[in-house]
Amino acid sequence: MMDQALTGVKVIDLTWQIAGPFCTKLLADYGADVIKIEMPGTGDPARKMGPFLHNEPHPEKCGLFLHLNTNKRGITVNLKSNAGKKILRELIREADILVENFSPGVMGRLGLSYEELEKINPKLVMTSISNYGQTGPYRDFKMSDTIAFAMGGAMSSQGVPEREPVAAAQNLKLHESAYYAATGTLGAWFGARQDGIGELVDVSIMETLMGSSDRRDNYILSYSYTGYSTTRTDPVRFRGRYYPVGPYPCKDGWVHIAMQPSDWPRYLKTVGKEEWLSDPRWSNFFDLSLLAESDGAFIEWLADRTKQEAAEIMQAAGVLCMPFNTLADLYRDPHFKARGFWVEIDHPVTGRLTYPGAPTNMMDGGYQVRRPAPLLGQHNEEVLCGMLGYSKEDLVFLRETGAI
Repeated sequence: MMDQALTGVKVIDLTWQIAGPFCTKLLADYGADVIKIEMPGTGDPARKMGPFLHNEPHPEKCGLFLHLNTNKRGITVNLKSNAGKKILRELIREADILVENFSPGVMGRLGLSYEELEKINPKLVMTSISNYGQTGPYRDFKMSDTIAFAMGGAMSSQGVPEREPVAAAQNLKLHESAYYAATGTLGAWFGARQDGIGELVDVSIMETLMGSSDRRDNYILSYSYTGYSTTRTDPVRFRGRYYPVGPYPCKDGWVHIAMQPSDWPRYLKTVGKEEWLSDPRWSNFFDLSLLAESDGAFIEWLADRTKQEAAEIMQAAGVLCMPFNTLADLYRDPHFKARGFWVEIDHPVTGRLTYPGAPTNMMDGGYQVRRPAPLLGQHNEEVLCGMLGYSKEDLVFLRETGAI
């Protein structure tokens, strides 16, 4: 395999569940040598979260774990034991980056704070991902993805007026925070490589949401300047114009159209309603009394067309329209197949499965599949003996004493 963008970068992965593992996956998929450290016997709790292959609960068949840990090597180390801490410190000496997402204060209580690890490796970049950050009055509070969505203000504008607020898709914000963490980590690593000085990167999941372009930063800026707070509005009144915008039913599902006034002439020609252009009734885009007639014409045009056909016809006319896809649709979609987005990875327990591929592509040295997610403790001998010089007899002793 050719060298990748992050080939040669050594990463120690002390993460679990979602946000941390996705951060380190982004590094591993672009070439970094990521060594994932799990607790002996139980491993990453994500191994128990599912979904499971064929709905059979098994620590090596969890789709979430398999996806979030591709291209990593895996070892088991008990960081509560002195021998386990010694192993970690030995790995740290040669590492470029360490990523952890324990609760704030855990690393310090283990004697593994950044101040301590910096003494071992002054160039180390350590990224700590937590709910609310390493400082502040909420530091030790618990959180979930939906709680973050509610607390961050985004939910105040979601849902129907006079009803309870609604949340976005589960774990969306945990995945989004991983992108921020990976970006901050790489920025600090570039600085450390240039200046020879390490860095502690403090990532607050809550603050990544508040700074998100997903309906947050623009709303927060608007409030800071105008005092206007986002509210939930009636979807028809929010639409505020008669031409089609939003989801519409067709022969085999739904399409979503997002039309602008400049698209109106091309749209009318496509649906066979060109005469409306010369009809004075349609001169005011904001006349909602025409909404039912406008929607009815579009629904009638869609009735005999599949969502893919309708989308392609509208796109050819220069109107923004695309299908609502099921997951099965996405797997079959010729565009994503042509770009190689879906990748097949062979795993020793699950066999060959299809995974989502690269979030970004590079001409040379981009995303590559080097290995599947590791089995629990799969690379103990490879890392401890091959990298750190332990003997096989040492490994037996470490297992017997619960250190690995």
